[in-house]
Amino acid sequence: MKYAEFAISVSELNKYIKEKFDNDEYLNNILIKGEISNFKNHYTGHLYFSLKDEKSLIKCVMFKSYAQKLNFTPKDGMKVMVFGAISVFERDGVYQIYVKAMEEDGLGDLYTKYQELKNKLEKKGMFSDEHKKAIPQIPKVIGVLTSQTGSVIKDIINVSTRRNPNVRIRLLPVAVQGDGAAKEIAHGIELMNKKKLADVLIIGRGGGSLEDLWPFNEEVVANAIYNSELPIISAVGHETDFTIADFVADLRAPTPSAAAELAVPDIYEVKEKIHSYQKRLRLSLIKLVELMKLRYQKCMASTVFREPKRYVEEQYLKLDTYIKRLEIEIQNKLKKDKSNYCELIAKLDALSPLKTMARGYIIVQKDNKIMKSAKTLNSGDIVKLKFSDGEKKAEIQ
Repeated sequence: MKYAEFAISVSELNKYIKEKFDNDEYLNNILIKGEISNFKNHYTGHLYFSLKDEKSLIKCVMFKSYAQKLNFTPKDGMKVMVFGAISVFERDGVYQIYVKAMEEDGLGDLYTKYQELKNKLEKKGMFSDEHKKAIPQIPKVIGVLTSQTGSVIKDIINVSTRRNPNVRIRLLPVAVQGDGAAKEIAHGIELMNKKKLADVLIIGRGGGSLEDLWPFNEEVVANAIYNSELPIISAVGHETDFTIADFVADLRAPTPSAAAELAVPDIYEVKEKIHSYQKRLRLSLIKLVELMKLRYQKCMASTVFREPKRYVEEQYLKLDTYIKRLEIEIQNKLKKDKSNYCELIAKLDALSPLKTMARGYIIVQKDNKIMKSAKTLNSGDIVKLKFSDGEKKAEIQ
């Protein structure tokens, strides 16, 4: 080409732009405030995130040597002030802030709303375990509410069909990001319940910033999950992401793949368990039969079955012993009662008036009445005198 010798490479252009940034004193020492978004704590210790306001966004990186000096843990939604330099990353042609220091500047609006709603729903008892429904052990149909084109549904299908080829996946496509997404998700949950389209529901999406995950932090979605008759597994974002949906759902999965594992049992493991139970049951039955056989043999070897008359004879001997003891008891009782009887007769005889009369005493009667005093008799009265051996009449003079 005619002007090819004047063209520069991409690398040369990025290098030229970087030099412009690096030579600008204002950009080398700049203090910026904004809200953290897309925060990532890399395993190397470096921090990667974006700083944004209502209209714009800029990427940031804070190397491990500076990050170790922080006295707080950055997270999505935090408002912060950062000090550092703006430069160009030549390889990608991207300019970003290389942060040297960072301070908290309050919580972001979304994070504040998140905490307020979380506290409100928690006070209502919507996170309580007593409202959690059990996940079916072997569901036939798995309902999924997520984007139709994302990786979430692919992961769920791959994991579910691998664990149980007979399980059916019923996808209800919904928006998982942006305006109106929360209402779509809530409507999808209500529709699945109304038409009984699944045995268990999985709602989810991939990772993202607090803004990206916000539909799952809306009260309308929380109410739909809470009122659902179908059990719901929440699989929103990555393992470190927590949304309101996670707290209200019956079960929280760290990832969509993990949600599929929780919803769909491994059919091969189930078969192995069934075979194991069958084997244990067979062994238990064999042991039970052997035990009953031993008991039968022990019973048949007992004296009762070998010499049945002997038991009857022993009972006869016992009966004879009881009869003898009873006869002795009766005889002793009769002797004792007879002795008591004789003793009472002797006492009664000693008190008899006839016994007294035998000693020379008499009874004086007048008109068949016993006279106890001489004053009751007058001269000429005819009385009856009773002796021990007879009666006589007499006249009082």
